[in-house]
Amino acid sequence: MRAPAPDSLPAMAAEVAADAAAVAGRHADSVDREARFPAEAFAALKEARLLGLMVPRDFGGGGGGLADAAAVAHALARQCPSTGLIYAMHQIQVACLVRHGQGSDWHRGFLERLAGEQLLLASATTEAGIGGDVRSSACAVEGAGDDATGAAFRLEKQATVISYGTEADAILVTARRTADSPPSDQVIVPVLRGQTRLEEIGGWDTLGMRGTRSIGFRLVAEADRAQILPLPYADISARTMLPVTHILWSSVWLGIATDAVARAAAFIRAEARKRPGTPPPGARRLAEATAGLQTMRGMVRGALARFEEAADDPDRLTAPGFTVAMNTLKTEAAEMVVRIVGQAMLAGGLAAYRNDSPYSLCRHLRDAHSAPLMINNDRILGNTANLLLAHRDNGTLFG
Repeated sequence: MRAPAPDSLPAMAAEVAADAAAVAGRHADSVDREARFPAEAFAALKEARLLGLMVPRDFGGGGGGLADAAAVAHALARQCPSTGLIYAMHQIQVACLVRHGQGSDWHRGFLERLAGEQLLLASATTEAGIGGDVRSSACAVEGAGDDATGAAFRLEKQATVISYGTEADAILVTARRTADSPPSDQVIVPVLRGQTRLEEIGGWDTLGMRGTRSIGFRLVAEADRAQILPLPYADISARTMLPVTHILWSSVWLGIATDAVARAAAFIRAEARKRPGTPPPGARRLAEATAGLQTMRGMVRGALARFEEAADDPDRLTAPGFTVAMNTLKTEAAEMVVRIVGQAMLAGGLAAYRNDSPYSLCRHLRDAHSAPLMINNDRILGNTANLLLAHRDNGTLFG
């Protein structure tokens, strides 16, 4: 498998990922049926050195950008949505380290390890007792003073979800800065496998996205304070984690929708060949699904372009209008993927409804329904509503 070229375009990144995507596709049914981690696909991704895609070349990585990661996540999701989503979640953590960790010796060394060893990163942001609000933490960094940069600390978190936690080589954990800090004064710290104990506090038997293995854990970590990212989590979230999450998640959902429409189109064409000159009954539904897919694709591309234009400007990244745009991407894309897959299923009829059909959309439909729940659309819409009290759209076509 080829590693991505330093100046790779998104299309090239997707081409490099084609072999790994094919592996993901061959094992997708097994991953879904057994609710297991897609180990075969990630072995292929590591071989292609795609876990370090966004790490700068100076650290031994692929030097790719967010568009490259989105293209790979999309290509994987077309074959196995669980694989695509895990890859997206990994790259969200990589983006945080790349954009906010290069000023620290420890994090520069970690980026080199990430690229060299193709480490898989997970995150622990949710927590029992905070009601799903990732901008609050109950747990805290404990055991050393703020100025003891080389001192050890201890952290214990009741994490309601750590996707693929037992398979990850490192987990980025949010916590209060100190035991005396308020819930919103958070930091984020990467803790390595050997520094962490995980005890399962829940199972994972779900409708869809079963391969993500999003189990709850009691996480206990002991590490050095040098591992804490220096920028407050509030800034990391606004400048990187929130927009990158919504763009990469939406790219995954777009991959699901793309494959659903492709399967529906294949079915309609097969039916049309049986009765030349007579449009199959589902052709109109296919047209509706295709129109929705084109709209969704334009929305994801537009959000990606908007982020890349603002990427180096903290003021633009933290402006209410930018946050509204990224929140809207998430909520709309999450609803669109459910709608598009539903239209594609109507186009395919019973062939799409069957599990044993080459045109089956059963897994697509189940996986799509996870989208509005990650993070719940109602929570995001509530946050957007509050932002709109202070923000007014300028009404321009290209604003």
